[in-house]
Amino acid sequence: MTGGGDRADLLRGDARQVTPMELFFDLVYVFAVTQLTDLLLADLTPAGALRTLLLLIVVWWAWVDTAWVTNWFDPGRASVRLMLTAVMLLALVMSATLPEAYGDRGLWFAGAYVAMQVGRSAFAAVESRGRPDLRRNFQRILVWRATTGVLWLVGALLDGPWRVVLWTVAVAGEYVAAAWGFWIPGRGRSTPADWRISGRHLAERCQLFILIALGESILVTGAAFAGLRFDPYTVAAFAAAFLGSVALWWVYFGRVAEAAGGVIDRADEPGRLGRSAYTYCHLPIVAGIIVTAVGDKLTIAGPTGRTDVAVVATVLGGPALFLTGHALFKKAVFGHPSRDRLVAVAVLVALAPLGLLVPPLLLSALATLVLAGVAAWDTRLVDRSGSGGVRSGGR
Repeated sequence: MTGGGDRADLLRGDARQVTPMELFFDLVYVFAVTQLTDLLLADLTPAGALRTLLLLIVVWWAWVDTAWVTNWFDPGRASVRLMLTAVMLLALVMSATLPEAYGDRGLWFAGAYVAMQVGRSAFAAVESRGRPDLRRNFQRILVWRATTGVLWLVGALLDGPWRVVLWTVAVAGEYVAAAWGFWIPGRGRSTPADWRISGRHLAERCQLFILIALGESILVTGAAFAGLRFDPYTVAAFAAAFLGSVALWWVYFGRVAEAAGGVIDRADEPGRLGRSAYTYCHLPIVAGIIVTAVGDKLTIAGPTGRTDVAVVATVLGGPALFLTGHALFKKAVFGHPSRDRLVAVAVLVALAPLGLLVPPLLLSALATLVLAGVAAWDTRLVDRSGSGGVRSGGR
């Protein structure tokens, strides 16, 4: 670590384990994921799905930005804890206003998000004086966050489609900025050398967010089941939903979750790889879990009823989104396609026409069988390799 006195002391050393403060911080996002699930349930239309997706991107971006900052800054330091506490409060306000983000509380939602993004970036830019490369990186991020923040706030002052348009442009700008290294005229861009990270820490942080999403899925399943009469069909739907959640966990954590962090740590450009694998590829994984939870709730509520387009889209689309995201994640980290996941996605898509002809319970059971098949295939590969790791040539 170079110079900087006490400010340099805020930066982590080589050992970067997830701290209790980070776990405490994540509790807000349990609420955020629940809000997003309820929001999608309340508007199961293509337009409603797109509006929910936009808000999910915002929630994910706010969380993953903090995960990157705590990869560098030590949450054990008082000033870092105070920063995280302030961001946590703003995240709670953002989460509480999610259902009315497109309505009367749009300014509260956008204001909390902008304050979170700008405030966190400003803190990091000031407190990284002991690392000039890192400081320049956060200065560029701060400029971009302030610029897109104007779009968020102006959009919040508008009604109807203009709000959605400006917020979509703002989100796109934030993602493009990261891909361009937060380029600023006259100041250049950040390079992968500026993003030296602990891959294992970032991997563990994202694993914990996946557990948050899966926990919310189980909560939705349990709450839906508790409010209904326990007949054989409802019990069967509950069992299929639970086993589907287990299969999602098994697929994500079975082979690659632990190995990925080590691969990133050994990479020549760990920051670039971490950005692709976690900042980008994990978004469809989280989206898939949320959509699957919605499908589970619809199935438990009417296991033998009519299967409409919304049921088919959530029961099959959720697992398909999850598997697509996980295939992209594996491709980003290990450099080879995941054929088993792509085959499973193709099977789920092929089941869509049949879905309109069978009851929701049967469709849910078929989707769970597809996920279980992927999990079983992964287990077979691990058993054949003789270890819990990922074979270099595996698929």
